[in-house]
Amino acid sequence: MKIKLLSFTHKAEKMCAIAAGLCYSSVSIEKVSKKFLENNEVKKILKKVISAGHYSVLEHVSFTFGVEGVSRSLLAQFTRHRIASFSVQSQRYVRFRDSIEFIIPETIKKNKLLLKKYNSTLESVESLYKGLLDAGISAEDARYILPNASPTKLMVTMNARELRHFFSLRCCNKSQKEIRYVACCMLNFAKKKAPLLFCNAGPECVRGDCREASSCGSPWGKVLIESL
Repeated sequence: MKIKLLSFTHKAEKMCAIAAGLCYSSVSIEKVSKKFLENNEVKKILKKVISAGHYSVLEHVSFTFGVEGVSRSLLAQFTRHRIASFSVQSQRYVRFRDSIEFIIPETIKKNKLLLKKYNSTLESVESLYKGLLDAGISAEDARYILPNASPTKLMVTMNARELRHFFSLRCCNKSQKEIRYVACCMLNFAKKKAPLLFCNAGPECVRGDCREASSCGSPWGKVLIESL
């Protein structure tokens, strides 16, 4: 699995600070912009709006990530986040002629007997898939045999507000393990580039709260974020 920050809005924190500042100012945007040349001014207003939950100003900046070596199962969860832009490797046009590196959950890896059956089944699926292609079946029809374990890669772009929402849900210890790892890696990248915007981002337990019906009892989301 590979996760990489491909691009992000230049001077992201300053852009959000300007947006917040003009909401409460009668002067021109140019004058508001000059005010936030100082880092301490940026920090001051961002701390205020974020603590107050005024996240609309965070929508003016975005981050683009590249994600490779994840499963189609993860993709189904990822694309539920609607305020985002996705570009995904197509199974209609991409023919998997080389060996397919199916994704194997850690729980299955730990059980030797089940792992053997799992791999055997996937080998049969791969063989049938390639047999369909060799018989002239189109890739878009042959793909129907491919399972959720099939690997894929994608690019995703989100604004900072949606990223904070994404992190609150997917960095949670109760989130599915694969997407939780991806989300925590993305959060680490985002925090390095814009620490003021993501200072308290992550699962609800990072902020001392939990919206789950029953808490997991341990802030593992926070531990995972700090250990990556």
